[in-house]
Amino acid sequence: MAELIDNYGRCLRYVRISVTDRCNFRCSYCMPAGGVHCMSHDEILRYEDISFLCRCFWDLGVRKIRFTGGEPLVRKDLLPFLEQLRNSFPDMKLALTTNAALLNRYAEGLSRINLNSLNISLDTLDAKKFMEITRIGTLGAVIKGIRAAVSSGIKNIKLNAVMIKGFNDGEVGALLSFAKREGLLLRLIEFMPLEDGVWNNNSFISGEEILKTLPDCESWRAEKSGGAEEGPARYYVNEKTGDSIGIIEAVSKHFCDSCNRLRVSAAGALRMCLFDERETPLRELIRSRDAEALREKILNSVSEKPRCWNDVRRGSRSMSKIGG
Repeated sequence: MAELIDNYGRCLRYVRISVTDRCNFRCSYCMPAGGVHCMSHDEILRYEDISFLCRCFWDLGVRKIRFTGGEPLVRKDLLPFLEQLRNSFPDMKLALTTNAALLNRYAEGLSRINLNSLNISLDTLDAKKFMEITRIGTLGAVIKGIRAAVSSGIKNIKLNAVMIKGFNDGEVGALLSFAKREGLLLRLIEFMPLEDGVWNNNSFISGEEILKTLPDCESWRAEKSGGAEEGPARYYVNEKTGDSIGIIEAVSKHFCDSCNRLRVSAAGALRMCLFDERETPLRELIRSRDAEALREKILNSVSEKPRCWNDVRRGSRSMSKIGG
């Protein structure tokens, strides 16, 4: 079996696949205020296309797939698709990233699918600031969705918060208390410079600075990493309380040397790096069901994976178009 190994010896066993470019939020760091032009139905990969793609990735050694959007739960029939995929690949690690606004409706179904992990994005517990950053979101719906997910028995739920100086950097203690109370693992993420019109250095707060804002900050100690398939976070435990937290330092202490992931957009474009504007179109090969040609295309594309995101020319596409 061929494996996806790039020119720097990194074995790529984790793929993030966007199932839709649509979202029920308009988060300011993810898309422009007026939203984005949505792709037509014919442009987006059909579920049978994604299943075929997953088979090719499995044959190439991929063992973890995370489904993203936009917001994946806005796509019709996502749960039956995930159930079918679980039956086809019982040993594949299946994960989902969501804003949780629709989780109250879908949590029970997701629990039956036996997801390996669920990531929930929530940047603030202040209802006014939540409306400000999501533009159209309702905090109450997200809280309700989170509690439904926990009650349904979904395991390994992580709460992800993008830290933005002057916006939510004063909420670390509140977010940590909320995560502990709800039974979630909090992960704090550095604000990434994906789009110049959205990101600015004055909004950036490093992982080192984030650690200093933790309650009882001198009591936090680094834990051993869970391994590359567990993601890029560095985990810390409080020696007094036993609380755990993750910090994702994609900018200040990038993890490029151990990056094991690829991304596929909803239109079937393969991206080697979140920051790199270069993409490899796969949709036509997927729809022709030419597995050999598709595997060869993916293998050839892997050689273009950059050593580090600092080495690439950043594109102008918003996060919602890339798939996170």
